[in-house]
Amino acid sequence: MDTITDLGNEVFEIDTRMGGYQGITAGYLIRGDRPCLVETGTALSAPTVRDSLEFLGIGPAELATVVVTHIHLDHAGGVGDIAEFFPNAQIVVHERGARHLVDPTKLVASAHRVFGDVMNTLFGDLKPTDAARVTALGDIGSIDLGDGRTLDTFYAPGHASHHIGLLDSHTGDLYTGDAAGVYIPQTADVRPATPPPDFNLDLALESMAHMVAIDPQRLLFSHYGPVTDVHDVLARSREELIRWVDLVQSAREQHLDLDHAVAMVLEQTKPHDVHAEPTDHKWEALSSTAANVVGISRWLDGRDGPGSTSGDAASVNR
Repeated sequence: MDTITDLGNEVFEIDTRMGGYQGITAGYLIRGDRPCLVETGTALSAPTVRDSLEFLGIGPAELATVVVTHIHLDHAGGVGDIAEFFPNAQIVVHERGARHLVDPTKLVASAHRVFGDVMNTLFGDLKPTDAARVTALGDIGSIDLGDGRTLDTFYAPGHASHHIGLLDSHTGDLYTGDAAGVYIPQTADVRPATPPPDFNLDLALESMAHMVAIDPQRLLFSHYGPVTDVHDVLARSREELIRWVDLVQSAREQHLDLDHAVAMVLEQTKPHDVHAEPTDHKWEALSSTAANVVGISRWLDGRDGPGSTSGDAASVNR
């Protein structure tokens, strides 16, 4: 199948084809004694993920575990559907996100308010999962993959308060979720993922520092794909995140409105390879500059307190 890439050591990248786009959101199958799916993609992607797993020999009774790095709909929106397709799989998530998988009413309602009609074309609705099938992790945990292999989990906030990272004990692969931002394979650029309401620069930098200290062999980005130049990419991701925060701060100081702040950030953060195939539209669909600007500004408001420039550029909510 053209949605599957064999990454070696029984690890397979699955292109979830979010919104019909190719190569923006990945799930990963660790196929072994206890097969594990990392990230489900959106609800609309669930049939693609199911068919990919079945092509790889994982039928309805075989999948042991589904783990999501966090509950944003591009990562976990398909949990309820995948749980129905694979009734023996246990669903693993950080304890701060577990209740939203069991009862997604508030999460889905909030997403409809934010995204409007895009919900029906890009995400779909997250279905509830039986509480008995949800395992809530603390800040440190371990997932049994069988035959002595584990996914060791650690708390990685900054992008979201319920975010975890995952380290494969056998391969040294680190599943980053959104904690290290978005990697664009066409240009090898990285861009931040800083949406409201949870973005926190200090926590995000701490999480990336922890990833550096772990010294993984490879990064497996949910957006998108494997990276072997681990320390260079993490260093560039850190630098780019700080640069975006500085740009938003500058826009606030200039009293720009949201549209002008977004235009300034877009102009200042063009891909390095100007000859690369243009792919901005799909990365904007995944992680819009406007949402990132608003998320950064919300954090700046909280940092600066009552005296902040709350009427300026990026503190304008969508």
